[in-house]
Amino acid sequence: MCGIFGVFSISRENISKKIYYGLYALQHRGQEGAGIATTEDGKNTNSYKGLGLVPEVFDEEKIEQLNGHLGIGHVRYSTTGDTTIENCQPFIVNSSLGSLCIAHNGDIVNSQNLKVQLEKQGHIFTSSTDSEVIAHLIVKELLKTKDIVQSIINTTKKIIGSYSIVMIYNNSLICVRDPNGFKPLCIGMDKNDNYYVSSESCGLDVVDAELIRDVKPGEIIVINDDGLNSHIFEKNPKVATCMFEYVYFARPDSIIDGVPVYCVRRNIGKILAKECPCEADIITPVPDSGITSAIGYSEESNIPYYEGLIKNRYVGRTFILPSQEERDLAVRLKLNPVKSVIKDRRVVLIDDSIVRGTTSKRIVNLVKKAGAKEVHIRVGSPKIVSPCFYGIDMPTKKELIGSNKSVEEIRNYIGANSLDYLSIDGLIKAIGRKDLCMACLTGEYPTDVSFKF
Repeated sequence: MCGIFGVFSISRENISKKIYYGLYALQHRGQEGAGIATTEDGKNTNSYKGLGLVPEVFDEEKIEQLNGHLGIGHVRYSTTGDTTIENCQPFIVNSSLGSLCIAHNGDIVNSQNLKVQLEKQGHIFTSSTDSEVIAHLIVKELLKTKDIVQSIINTTKKIIGSYSIVMIYNNSLICVRDPNGFKPLCIGMDKNDNYYVSSESCGLDVVDAELIRDVKPGEIIVINDDGLNSHIFEKNPKVATCMFEYVYFARPDSIIDGVPVYCVRRNIGKILAKECPCEADIITPVPDSGITSAIGYSEESNIPYYEGLIKNRYVGRTFILPSQEERDLAVRLKLNPVKSVIKDRRVVLIDDSIVRGTTSKRIVNLVKKAGAKEVHIRVGSPKIVSPCFYGIDMPTKKELIGSNKSVEEIRNYIGANSLDYLSIDGLIKAIGRKDLCMACLTGEYPTDVSFKF
């Protein structure tokens, strides 16, 4: 996951607060760390980063110290590298040609191989992330070409995987999206002609900027005092945007590649109701990602929608706890059933996905303890059967319940009265596009992933 945000002010406004609010809007994409880097002259960079949520890392004083008309920010969700301050972004790499500041969303499949090669050539790394590998590769190419765009193009030929990137170099805001377009990235502008780059359009909305367009797969965009310039480095990209962005990751109020996420999730619910009907008394979502799909399922099935589970808004990502008792407590802390809604009713629970199955099992148990007569699970994505190597921290194939058990075996494990998944055709229809990465559903990867096995 991860979220990235960048601003370039032609009128030389101070943009540090705008980056702060942009990152706040993208907080759902990463809760482990946050960072902001800014510059006033395009040469000297101010930066600050730390572990935790955006408002925990930054206060008014820190924001005021980050003066500049150009800057980038990052919220971190780790797939490569541990949760440490050293792995927080943006990264700054200095060279004789100036400093390069970079923030990255994605996962480079061959990063470890590239890192070993760079270390043999004398490069020193301060983190264990693949993002820093990209930065070193670009700087290495820059020393040869003296041209930032060509250096990025040369780097893209060496890296395999997913990458949406924002950078600061020589008074320019630069953004890059990989040829598969795995991760979203869009551009906006406000009434003062300030340019913005954001992982999702909801980041633009919060700073009152208008969505201009998405960065195309295989495109480099350079924004500076000359305006916006586009450079296509892959003329025939094999587009494979992550389907999970639409199902789970992105905020429902975002638009990705022209497709409103809210509409997709509502469509998922409607199609799920047609494909997997159920005789029940109420429809209730597993919040938050199941809410919009549950509305669609209710509309299509004419079964009333109720909030049967209430989410504690002050609990972040469910953390790993050592004992069964503590893990059960974590679910109760995060979700609490409304007994007056659930008791003596046949309940359909709408969830976005089932990965290991352990959380689903606890939720079913929670609803049954609240007095539900029956609990039926309907899942807004097909079975997940293969791990993701492009930026989702999914477990190994051995840990994926969908890879090792039939639907009936999973139903029995989680304790539901019935279980059904959305079909792959249904998912494609709901999203309205076929150029998707569905490797976790099919085991067919858009790039070489042999480095990971």
